[in-house]
Amino acid sequence: MKYRSIAIDGPSGAGKSTLAKELAQKLGFLYVDTGAIYRTVGLSARRNGIDPSDAAAVAAMLPRLTITMGYGEDGLQHMFLDGEDVTEAIRENEISAYASKAASIPAVREFLLEMQRRAAREHNVIMDGRDIGTVVLPQADLKIFLTAAPEARAERRYRELLERGQQADFDRILQEVMERDRRDMERETAPLRQADDAVLADTTALDLKGSFQLLRDIVREKLGAGEEQA
Repeated sequence: MKYRSIAIDGPSGAGKSTLAKELAQKLGFLYVDTGAIYRTVGLSARRNGIDPSDAAAVAAMLPRLTITMGYGEDGLQHMFLDGEDVTEAIRENEISAYASKAASIPAVREFLLEMQRRAAREHNVIMDGRDIGTVVLPQADLKIFLTAAPEARAERRYRELLERGQQADFDRILQEVMERDRRDMERETAPLRQADDAVLADTTALDLKGSFQLLRDIVREKLGAGEEQA
């Protein structure tokens, strides 16, 4: 049986996870949040007192890690680090920087590559990240590059943190968003870029409902899928 795959790439804060999750539910696909996988590596680095910029130290940590994904009855992806459910822990704002720096290390990307590809071999998947369409699933049935202006992405992140009861400073978040964009685009290994055959989806001026409608329309047009479900 040939499974279908949809790759959604884009910068931090573009809404990839939220939209991909909802779209996967509508289509009956498995949602794979690759950012959560890299966040799990970042969390491990922080817990072990390892500077995520120290490629050698991070690479030396990898053989000791057991990272797995699981899905509950609600279909939501849970991340497990050495058997511990760290789904909530990896969402702390500080982990974003750890994840971004760790993701620039070739050994980390190689370590996690097969986990991601195996999911696509065994399920219909919607997978989001930074290099899904260019590296992880270059033969994906549909590739979407989801983006928004840095200011819009920072505002979304700011509101998300406040809703979680965490302290947040908009200017600092905007600086972090722009810095992460720079790191992701300039890294030597699997830099963030739009695949040549990816459809561009800019959600700067759209709310969540409008953004989902945009993605749904792209899927219908390109794959003819989800007419009834979506």
